[in-house]
Amino acid sequence: MALQWIDKMLTLPDGQQIHAMHGTHSAGEGKPTLVFLHEALGHIRMWKQFPEKLASMTGCNALVYERLGYGESSPITLPRADDYLVPEGEQRVGEVLNAAGVDDVILVGHSDGGTITLIAAAVLGDRVKAIITEAAHLYADHLTLAGIREAAERYQTSDLPERLARYHGDRTDLLFRAWSDTWLRESCHQNMNFSRWLPDIQCPALIIQGKDDQYGVPEQVTDICAGIGENATALYLEGCGHVPHLEAESSALAAMAPFIQQQLD
Repeated sequence: MALQWIDKMLTLPDGQQIHAMHGTHSAGEGKPTLVFLHEALGHIRMWKQFPEKLASMTGCNALVYERLGYGESSPITLPRADDYLVPEGEQRVGEVLNAAGVDDVILVGHSDGGTITLIAAAVLGDRVKAIITEAAHLYADHLTLAGIREAAERYQTSDLPERLARYHGDRTDLLFRAWSDTWLRESCHQNMNFSRWLPDIQCPALIIQGKDDQYGVPEQVTDICAGIGENATALYLEGCGHVPHLEAESSALAAMAPFIQQQLD
């Protein structure tokens, strides 16, 4: 069941623009739209074929977009605020949905996008029918910080800049610094905790993490689930690191599709 994709530039209330791809098919009418929120160094193309596959398996439409500063969306400047993820979840997600003409949604967020998903689900109420997070961070733990430090070293000593530049072009350095410098700033990682939004999440939640995630301790998942309560389900994927939808695609699809289908029945 192939989707018909439309490339869109969405204008936000403040005039900034968001680059999005909106995939639709006849089966999606009347169902929540799957909205994919990318990681800290993410891009629409970095999702590969995963949104298409999940949408086809569930009969839902899909919306994939690049946050401000990424891809073809409006640029950002440095430094980022310590709480830069908060306005993304509290304000920007709703603005993007409105600009795209999308109402009911199921949010699928990876890493930073997973944290944004948690915040957005808390503030958007019953507009969010369910959420799925992959490698979401509730706080900065020792693996998070060690992983970012290691990535910062690789950025200086390997071909990582060239590989990221395939997606981010001349924004590569700025985006890498926006991620690494912000998270490693002492004021940021000492104060970063998103627990206060969890009790307001009322929808079903599937909280996923790879068992070998190099950027987060297993307690990220259990603490998120404890904060949400009985609507949350924890899932650890074997043989998988920080990117379940690419490193364990079959397992991720096999978990997500039935979860989504349960919300449609």
